[in-house]
Amino acid sequence: MMNRKIFFAMSLLAMAASAQVKTDVKVFNLAGPYAVKTPQQMDSVNVKGDKFDEKSLLGDLALSSQPQTTFEGCVLPSLADSKSVGVLSFYVNNSDFTKGTISVKGPKNCKVYVDGQEVMGEVKLAPEHHEVAIRFLAQPSDSDSVRVTMDMTRALTPVVTKQHPYMVHDLTDGKRVRNISLSADGKYVMVAYQTTARGGKSQWSYELRDVKSQRLLARPAAMAEWMPRSCAYIEEEYLGDKRVLYKVDPVTGQRTQWAYDVPREGYTISPTEDYIIFTGTEEGPKEDADVYQVLEMDDRQPGWRSRYYLKRYDIATGLCQRITFGRQTTYLSDISQDGKKLLVVSSYSRLAKRPTEVQDVFIIDAQTLKTDTLMQCAGFLGGGTFSPDGSQIIFTGTPEAFDRIGCQLAADVTPSMTENELFLYDIATKQVKPLTKDFDPSLTGGVNWSAADGMVYFRAECRDYVYLYQLNPKNGRIQRLPVNGDNIYRLDMASHAGTVAYLSYKTMEPASAYVTTNPAKKGSEVLLFDGCKALGDAELGTCEDWNFTNSKGDTVYGRLYLPKDFDATKKYPMIVYYYGGCSPTSRYFESPYAPQYWNSLGYVAYIIEPSGATGFGQEWASRHVNTAGRGPAEDIIEGTKKICEAHPFINKEKIGCMGASYGGFMTQYLQTQTDIFAAAVSHAGIANHTSYWGQGYWGYNYSEVSMANSYPWSHRDLYVNQSPLFNADKIHTPLLLLHGDADTNVPLVESLQMFTALKLLGREVALVQVKGENHHILDYSKKEKWLATQMAWFARWLKDDPSWWDALYPAKGL
Repeated sequence: MMNRKIFFAMSLLAMAASAQVKTDVKVFNLAGPYAVKTPQQMDSVNVKGDKFDEKSLLGDLALSSQPQTTFEGCVLPSLADSKSVGVLSFYVNNSDFTKGTISVKGPKNCKVYVDGQEVMGEVKLAPEHHEVAIRFLAQPSDSDSVRVTMDMTRALTPVVTKQHPYMVHDLTDGKRVRNISLSADGKYVMVAYQTTARGGKSQWSYELRDVKSQRLLARPAAMAEWMPRSCAYIEEEYLGDKRVLYKVDPVTGQRTQWAYDVPREGYTISPTEDYIIFTGTEEGPKEDADVYQVLEMDDRQPGWRSRYYLKRYDIATGLCQRITFGRQTTYLSDISQDGKKLLVVSSYSRLAKRPTEVQDVFIIDAQTLKTDTLMQCAGFLGGGTFSPDGSQIIFTGTPEAFDRIGCQLAADVTPSMTENELFLYDIATKQVKPLTKDFDPSLTGGVNWSAADGMVYFRAECRDYVYLYQLNPKNGRIQRLPVNGDNIYRLDMASHAGTVAYLSYKTMEPASAYVTTNPAKKGSEVLLFDGCKALGDAELGTCEDWNFTNSKGDTVYGRLYLPKDFDATKKYPMIVYYYGGCSPTSRYFESPYAPQYWNSLGYVAYIIEPSGATGFGQEWASRHVNTAGRGPAEDIIEGTKKICEAHPFINKEKIGCMGASYGGFMTQYLQTQTDIFAAAVSHAGIANHTSYWGQGYWGYNYSEVSMANSYPWSHRDLYVNQSPLFNADKIHTPLLLLHGDADTNVPLVESLQMFTALKLLGREVALVQVKGENHHILDYSKKEKWLATQMAWFARWLKDDPSWWDALYPAKGL
C-alpha cells in the first residue's frame, strides 16, 4: 500500500513537471558591453573580512536606460582588451498567470531581473508586460556561450519590442494631464501634469504657455490662480508667519506684492480685484473624547460641528473684516462683475422632511453689508451664478427645485435628486424660469456665464458622453459645441474673452488638453497635450456601441469592448459592468474598472447603461427612485442575454459581472435574481438597505435619492425584500466581496453580513479587505493587489484557472 502511494505521488510529480513549457530565448536587446576595471587591492580583505568578489563588477549599470542594439548570437558579447559588463534584455506579455524559472547558462557572473527586481529561484509572473534583463560580466575576448531558457507553466513568447497589450500599470503609470486654466484675456494658459513611475511615486509639473503660439513661457512651481481682470497670476509665499500673495506677469515673470498678511484659508478674488473673500472656520463645541453625545447622523463626520463664515480682505488697506456671522454655515456662491454684490448661501439641516438639508439665499452688498433675502428654506438647490450685468442669477438644482417648475414628470413621480437642471432667476421680480426642463442631458459641474458674449457655458451628461453646451439666456436656445472628445471633464473660460480651455477623454484614449478661441467653430482648437502619448507602447482593442430594445420598448444603451487580436471564431469569456451610483458609466478612460485592460487578459467586456442613470432624461433617471434595483437589474439581465444571442463568440457559460458602491449592491442583487453569471465581484456593495441607511455616513442622505420618502418602518418591501442579505439563500454564483476597511460611505459591515450569510449557507464566497482605504482604493500598491484580486477571481471561475488566485491567497489549511 505504501509503495502504491509513493508511486502515485511520483506520478503526480512527473505530470506536474511535464506541464512545464520550456522556451529558449534567441533574440535580445543588448546594452554594452562597457569596460570595467578591477579595483586596486590595498589589502586582501575588506573591513568586514571579505575577499574581493569579481561579481561586484556587475555594478549599478541601469537595466534599460542604456543605448541598445539587437543581439542574436550564441557567444557572450565582450571586449577584446578589457573585462566588461552588459545587459541582455527581452519582454514577455502574458495574459494569464504563470510561474517557473528563468535559467542562464554560460556567463560565470550574471544576475537576472524581472521588472527591475533581482530574482533567484521561482519566478511568478502576474498577467502584465514584463521586462526580463540579464546583467553579465564578460572576460576579455570571452568565448563563453550564453543560453537563456524560460521554464514556465505556460508558453511565453519573448520579444524585443516594447509594444504590448494595455495592462494594469498602463492604468496607473505614465504622464497624465490633470488641470487647465486661462488668463483673464485668454492669451495664456496653465496646464498641470502628473507623472507616475512604476511603484507609485508621482511628480507634478506645470507649464505656462502662450495660447496663440503655444510657446512655453515658464514652469511654475504650482497650479496658480489667475487674476480675474488683469493679465497676471498669483503666487504665494510665507514671510515668517505672514502669508503673502504676489501678482506675476506671465510674459516677463516679474512679481509684484499684491496682498500682505492674508488669512490662511481658501479665497475668491473680486472681479474688480480690489478685495478678496476668504472662507473662515469656527470650531463647534467639543465633547468628551471617550464618552460623547452624537447630535444627529452627520455629527459622526469629522468637522461637521465646524461652521464656515465669510470675511472680506481689502487690498488697499489690508483690513480684513467678517461679513457673515451665526450658527449656520455660509459660503460664497458668486460675486457680480462690478464687485458690488455677493451671492451667499447658508445651509443647514432640517430632519423633519425631505430634503434634509436646505438653504437660505442672500445678496449682500460687498461694501455696506446690506442684505437682501432671496429665498429661505429652499430645497433641492445648488449653486448660483450672476449674469454679467448682475440683474439675474442662474441656479442649478434638481427637477424638484422651485416647486417642480422644471420637472417633466407627473406629480406622483419622484425625480432623481442627482438629475441637475438650470433655472433663470430675475432679481427684481423674483420670477423663476426653467431653462433645461425639456433638455435630457444632465448638468455636471459648474456654470460659466461669459462676460465676453453673454452666453452660458456648461458641461452635461448626454447618455454616457459628457459634452460642452452653450445656452442663450435670452431665448433659451441650447446647442452642443463641436469640441473634441467624448468626456469633457475639465473646463475653464477666460473671464474677459471668448476663449475656452478644456480637458477631454476619447472612449479609447487618455485625456488631451485643448484651447479654442471660438468654441462654436469646429476644428478651431489648439492641441496642447495629446492624450495618446500617455499610452506609450500599450496597444488597445476596439470599442463599439451596442444598444438594444428591452421588453418595455426602451432603448438601453451600451458598449462592447473587444481584444486587440479579436478572433470571431473563438469563444471568449465576458465581464459585464454597470453604473455605480446615479451617473452613467461614462467614457472616462482611466477608470480602475477598465474594459480595455480586461480585453488584454482575454475577455470581452459589456458596459451597459440600465435605467436609473442620469443623462438620459428625467423619466429614465427617476427609475432609480424607490425601485431598490429592480428595474436596472431587469435591464442588465435582459441585455446580457441579448448580447450573447447576437454574438456567438461570447461564451454564455462564462460570464462575470462586477460593480462598486451601488454597482456592488447591484452585483449582489443580480445573483438573487438570475443564474446567468458564472462569477461576480462586489466592491463596497450594499447588502442590507436598512443597515446602510442607518450606518453609512451618507446612508440616509443617499436614501433621500434612492428611497425618496420611503423608510424602513414604512416600506419593508424596499428595505427588506429588496436587500440581497434577506435573499442570500438564492445566491449560488461564486461571489467575491471587496471592501476598504475604513470605508465611511458604505461601511465594511455590508460585506461582512453577506460574507457571513453565504458562509453559513455553504456557498462559494471570498472576502478581501483593504487596510486603511475608504470608499475608493487610492494607495498605489494596495490598488495594484486589489485589481489583481478582481482579475484572479475571474480567471478562477471564467477561465477555470485558479493559479493566480492561489498565488495571491494560498490555501491556509485551517
